Amino acid sequence: MKIGVIADDFTGASDIALTLAEGGMRTAQFVGVPTGQSDVDAGVVSLKSRTIAAADAIAQSLAACDWLRAQGAQQIIYKVCSTFDSTDDGNIGQVTQALAARLDAKHVLVCPAFPANGRSVYQGHLFVGDVLLNQSGMQNHPLTPMTDPDLRRVLARQTNWPVGHIDYATVARGAEAIIAALPPAAAMLIVDAVSDADLHTIGAAAKDQALLTGGSGIALGLPANFGASPATPAWQGIAGPGVVLSGSCSNATRGQVAAYRDQAPSRELTADAVMSGDIRAAALADWVMGQDQAPLIYSSADPEVVRAAQDTYGRHAVATRIETLFAELAAVLRDRGIKRMVVAGGETSGAVVTGLQAKTLHIGPKLANGVPALRHDDMALALKSGNFGGPDFFETALRDMAKST
Repeated sequence: MKIGVIADDFTGASDIALTLAEGGMRTAQFVGVPTGQSDVDAGVVSLKSRTIAAADAIAQSLAACDWLRAQGAQQIIYKVCSTFDSTDDGNIGQVTQALAARLDAKHVLVCPAFPANGRSVYQGHLFVGDVLLNQSGMQNHPLTPMTDPDLRRVLARQTNWPVGHIDYATVARGAEAIIAALPPAAAMLIVDAVSDADLHTIGAAAKDQALLTGGSGIALGLPANFGASPATPAWQGIAGPGVVLSGSCSNATRGQVAAYRDQAPSRELTADAVMSGDIRAAALADWVMGQDQAPLIYSSADPEVVRAAQDTYGRHAVATRIETLFAELAAVLRDRGIKRMVVAGGETSGAVVTGLQAKTLHIGPKLANGVPALRHDDMALALKSGNFGGPDFFETALRDMAKST
C-alpha cells in the first residue's frame, strides 16, 4: 500500500476513493478498521467519527492509522468534509494533532477545497460556490452547524498546535514555493486552493509529507507522486429493484428529494413518527417492494422542522433513532432482493452500510462529482454526501449503476 486514508464518514470515504481510483491507483474502501491484510495501492478506511466524542474519534483514527501503516502506507490522509464539518469540540483539529504525533509529522497541510463541487479556499476562508461557508446553508446543519468561514479560526479552536496559512499567491508560484513557506516550527497550515491545478500543485508539494488533512481534492495530485496515471474504474452493471434512502437535510439533497418525489412513489419519515415508534423497518420494506418504480424514503426536512424536533426530543436522540431505522431498513431490503440503493447523507450512509454489514466496497465509475458507484456483494450502492449531485441525481444514479463500463 502506498497511500492510506482515514475518512471520518462513509460518503467522504467513497469520494476520496474515487479520486484515487481515477488517479490510477488500485483502491479499496474498507468499512471500519480491517483485521486482515490488503494488497492495494490505496486503502480507504471508512469511520463514522465526524460527530462522536473527540476522544473516541482519536482512538478510532489511530487504530486505522496503525493498520494502514502495517500495510505499508507511506502517506496518510485524514479525509474530512469539503465543508469542514465540525464543532468547536472537534473533531478535525484533535484527530489531526493525534495523527501527527503518531506519525511524527512536523507540518500538516490542511485543505478541504473541491473546486468541481464549488468548494474553494481563499485567504484562509472556505467558500461554497460564490458565498462564504456560513452563508451556504451549512450554518443550519443539524449536527455540525458551520457559522465561521475562517478555517484558521475554526481549526485553532480545536487544537493547541499553531495554525498558519499558505496563501494563494504562494500556491500560484508552485510546489517549491509552498515547501519554502513551511515554517521552522511545527504547525497546521490552511492552504488556499481555487482550482484543480492548485490541488495538483499542493499534491506535488506534499510528496514527502507524512500526513495531510482535507477533502477528496487534496488527493488529486498524490497518485502521480507514486508513478500512477489516470484511469477509469471498470464496472459490471447491476440491474434489479432499486430504492433511494435520504437522511440529509442539505439544500442540495432537499432539492433532489423534491425533484424525485414528482416522478416516483415516496414516504417521509417525520421525527414525531420515528420517535413514537410508529414506523417499523419491516412495514417500510413491504411498501418499497410493492412499488413498480424505485421509491424514495426520506427524512430530509427543512431546517426549521429539524430544529423543532431537536428541541422536543434532543439533537442526538433524533439522529440516532433515524439512523437506526435506516440501518434496519437497509438490512431488510437487502434480504428482500433490492439490488440498487442510493443513499443521501454521510450519517445515513454510515447507518446503511453498517446495516448491510459490509466490510469492503469496490470502487466503480463516477456517478457525479465525488460519488462513485460501489459494489457490495451483488448490490450496487451510491453513497452521496448531502450537498453533492445535481437535481436529478437520484434518477441518474439508479440508471447508471445498471450500466457496464
